[in-house]
Amino acid sequence: MKSLEAYLSQKPYPGRGIMLALNKAADAALIAYFIMGRSANSQNRIFEPTADGIRTAAFDESKMQDPSLIIYHPVRRLADGRTIVTNGDQTDTIRDFLERGKTLEEALATRTFEPDAPNWTPRISGALNGDGSYALSILKTCEGDEESANRFFFHYDQPIPGVGHFMSTYKGDGDPVPSFEGEPIAVDALWNSSQEMAEALWDSLNADNKVSLYAAEVDLATGEIAEKIMNKNE
Repeated sequence: MKSLEAYLSQKPYPGRGIMLALNKAADAALIAYFIMGRSANSQNRIFEPTADGIRTAAFDESKMQDPSLIIYHPVRRLADGRTIVTNGDQTDTIRDFLERGKTLEEALATRTFEPDAPNWTPRISGALNGDGSYALSILKTCEGDEESANRFFFHYDQPIPGVGHFMSTYKGDGDPVPSFEGEPIAVDALWNSSQEMAEALWDSLNADNKVSLYAAEVDLATGEIAEKIMNKNE
């Protein structure tokens, strides 16, 4: 396992990232999601709470340019206790499919990577169940071919207390930016609260590129949620 803080501190631009985990006491699930940006348009964002999760929004509406790939609902909670977290509008696709009794795989079979040549940014998604089990997915181009998508799914049906799994859109900076590769990274999940997790991860992100971060702790017995939002633009 790795320290997620140490890993992120060595990555100036991992893009957007998702971490799901079971806490060390095995009584709560942990969620972390962050966004970064290099352009003024990407930097001009904040996370806002909604009735069922969070959404991205423009910090300064007058400076918003193309909202198509940067304004969406990263986190949505379902009535049955499941939570979806993604880096794009596939959050809504997954929610709609799950509410109809379909699967994560069926939902993401209808989607592909982002149409932002030459990066072809992967779509990363997580689905947390009420019992603390979870799944992660990445949709990415096959060898840079814009017509060919690879879809990978990783299910964690029996999470280990104090262990999480993390994936990001990119494995590092570049032009074009190289996509994340391999399985989700196993990381320590030893934080004592969502507040502690949020502050630790926020401090580990590159100061020039970080934009917003969301952290949550979901009580597995009651479903109660303690959450924290960090925005560079306040």
